[in-house]
Amino acid sequence: MGQHQLSDHTTLRLGGPAPLWLSHTHDADWPDLARTAAAHADLPFTLGGGSNTLAPDQGTTRPIIHMATRGIRTRHRADGQVEVTVAAGHPLTELVAHTVAEGLSGIEYLGGIPGTAGAAPVQNAGAYGQEIGDRLAALTAHDWTTGRTTRIPTTECRFGYRTSRFKQQPGRWTILSLTLHLTTSTAAAPVTYQHLATTLQAPLESRPPLAEAAAAVLHDRAERGLLLPESGHDHRQAGSCFLNPTITDNQARTLRSRGAPVYRIPSQAWRASAGWLLEAIGYRPGTEVTRGVHCSTRRTLTLTAQADASTSEFRSALEAMATSVHTATGIALHPEPVAV
Repeated sequence: MGQHQLSDHTTLRLGGPAPLWLSHTHDADWPDLARTAAAHADLPFTLGGGSNTLAPDQGTTRPIIHMATRGIRTRHRADGQVEVTVAAGHPLTELVAHTVAEGLSGIEYLGGIPGTAGAAPVQNAGAYGQEIGDRLAALTAHDWTTGRTTRIPTTECRFGYRTSRFKQQPGRWTILSLTLHLTTSTAAAPVTYQHLATTLQAPLESRPPLAEAAAAVLHDRAERGLLLPESGHDHRQAGSCFLNPTITDNQARTLRSRGAPVYRIPSQAWRASAGWLLEAIGYRPGTEVTRGVHCSTRRTLTLTAQADASTSEFRSALEAMATSVHTATGIALHPEPVAV
């Protein structure tokens, strides 16, 4: 416990005091920590790396559970699959690097995504054709509505594009660990994205060496402004600010006629590029959207907080951008950052 400022624990460096701060570092301490959190009237908020988090300027009275557990366990199964169990507080990028070093394929394209392993299933984090949900066997989570810690198989996680039951029921669950099923392989999964193929100087559908593919992902993300910078003008950010929206057949035809990238998704709907839509109505890298809130100098879809920024100004920027796109195109944009 003790007084913590949310701004010290979010990548936007925004947010006020959190007087009920519970740091979770050891599995054995969870029952005691859960009892302490459950004694409060408000549901706790689970905070990992703080990279997708919008914390209120005035702070919060909710208990904050800071997920700081670490550790990876590997078990080779009789069917040739390898079971990898990881603590929720372990950084996702470090987990990816570990599996690649161990010669395990399945999440090699998820390197460079900020945040913890435990946050990955909430958003069903994905990149370059891989999603965490594709390799998740089960996870362990605490259900605050029943007060029980339970194992949830993937089939009950309701994964979709950047969504899951954990995102659809905010506050109900705290994820404690994940179990992934990976495959022993010297080759990466087939390359399905052209810009990654270009970085690798390899054809689409080829399977480059595992370590080479993982390194190319980090290089490509850096080139396109998709890594969280350590310092500089853009370092206070929450990554991409809007999900790529689902659109109708008519909207897809209209956008395609304007040269916009649109693509089919498995449910037979279409998806458009949020970044393209924002640029089509005049937003550009570096644009000041509201006081202290700018588009990143690298990409329009990432908003950055400058010295005089506040969370309320950041919210206003998200609303202004979404409203402008809706007015111009009829397409609704949904913000990615999660509010405490």
